[in-house]
Order: sequence, then structure tokens, then C-alpha cells
Amino acid sequence: MTSLHTNTRRLLAVALSTRGFGFAVLEGDKLVDWGVKSISKNKNSRTLAKVTELLSLYRPTLFVLEDPDSARRATRIRKLHTQLLALAKQHKVNVKLLTRAKVRRAFLADGEGTKHALAVLLAARFPKELQTRLPPKRRPWMSEDYRMGIFDAVALAVAFQSTRKSRRLG
Repeated sequence: MTSLHTNTRRLLAVALSTRGFGFAVLEGDKLVDWGVKSISKNKNSRTLAKVTELLSLYRPTLFVLEDPDSARRATRIRKLHTQLLALAKQHKVNVKLLTRAKVRRAFLADGEGTKHALAVLLAARFPKELQTRLPPKRRPWMSEDYRMGIFDAVALAVAFQSTRKSRRLG
């Protein structure tokens, strides 16, 4: 793992899924850490414990999540989202919610495209870190690859940074 600098804004993005969650840690424009945590049994409590570990380890200045109202999400995921907001407050970390549409618009000109197309763009942006993690293109009969959680989290983090930069420039 790369050493963390204290004078740079550190961002932790978490993308929830039915299997667990993907996460990404960015310092400035540098991808510091990323991964996916698969969780079974007591998913909400075990997810909260893992995210607590990440918050304690990285001490981010900002925690980025997908806005649960921007997409159809299971009741369990919505409840977990509320618990994560409380956890961030407990850790005194600012939270930013992004809609799926805002994330897509940050990468795809018309906001249209597949999750795989977005993952390909992110792997090109961070080739050393993500190229080997890029899952194959999903066919209609296939389940989503668990590694896609990494790309969902990185997309949240990078989209937040790009919307911040565009606001400063505009």
C-alpha cells in the first residue's frame, strides 16, 4: 500500500451491492487503495464493521456513497445506507451522495452507456491499478462479476472529484 499524505484530501467511496461492497480510496487524483468485500450472513452488521475498519484505517476527509433514491434498491440496502450515514457522522466524516445519473454524466458524454464501458474507461485512467481487475463483458445470462463493485466505487470517487473541479472552473 502507498503511504498516505496528511496534507491531501482523502476520499473514501463505498458502493453497496447485494454481495457486499466495493471501495476506493483516493488522495488527490491518485488511487491509493481499492477492493471488494464479499459478505455473507449478517450482511448489514458485518458491512458496518468492515466500513468502520476502513474509516479508522484511512481517516478520510470525505465519504462518498450513491444516493439510494436515484435507483431502485432493496430495503436491506436502504437500511444499510442509513446506518452508514450514521456511522460517518459518528466518525465526524463529511458525506457526499451522488446519483447514478451524475456519475454516468461525469464519464459518458450523454450519460448513456453500460457499466462495463464505464469500467473500461476507469481501467484506462488507472491502468497500473485496475487493468488486471477489469471483468469480462457481461452477457445477458451472466450475473454481474463481483469485481464490478471496485469500479462502481472508483466511479463514485472520481465523479465527485470531477464535479468539484468543474464547479471551481465554472
